[in-house]
Amino acid sequence: MSRIGRKPVAIPAGVEVSLDGQTLTVKGPKGTLTKTFHNRMNIAVENNEIVVTRPSDVKEDRSLHGLTRTLISNMVEGVTNGFKKELEINGVGYRASKEGKNLVMILGYSHKVIMPEIEGISIEVPGPNKIIVSGPDKQVVGQFAAKIREKRKPEPYKGKGIKYIDEVIIRKEGKAGKGK
Repeated sequence: MSRIGRKPVAIPAGVEVSLDGQTLTVKGPKGTLTKTFHNRMNIAVENNEIVVTRPSDVKEDRSLHGLTRTLISNMVEGVTNGFKKELEINGVGYRASKEGKNLVMILGYSHKVIMPEIEGISIEVPGPNKIIVSGPDKQVVGQFAAKIREKRKPEPYKGKGIKYIDEVIIRKEGKAGKGK
């Protein structure tokens, strides 16, 4: 049996869980998340825990078992603590700022790159070269952070661009000079 899928998901105090068929709704201090899961998985709420079981040991059921449990765990974690991704901007003249609900970045192009804040996330710019994307839904936060990074990916020669705070850019050596 799946080692991840077997573990029950504990429901912390202040979190409200409701199950309607295969649709799970989790309400907490950071927001509300709703997700419909695969109809082959059996989801039950028992004594302050969410338990996921599978009907058989077919390969598809085994893979869905761990996935379903992890998604539910991320929902509970998101509405209690939330998720955040930190990005760092490297490069001369590259910077970011927040204007209203828009993230405005100067990334060496002839124009400013403007990204509006979408529903379900919040953007903070504590410094001109740091961006923090946070929200209750792990997938939405990660996707928005990836879209920001996509605007100017880090290049391997000087390391200029937008990178995740914990990302390591493998640097390449530049052109070699004429040998004598």
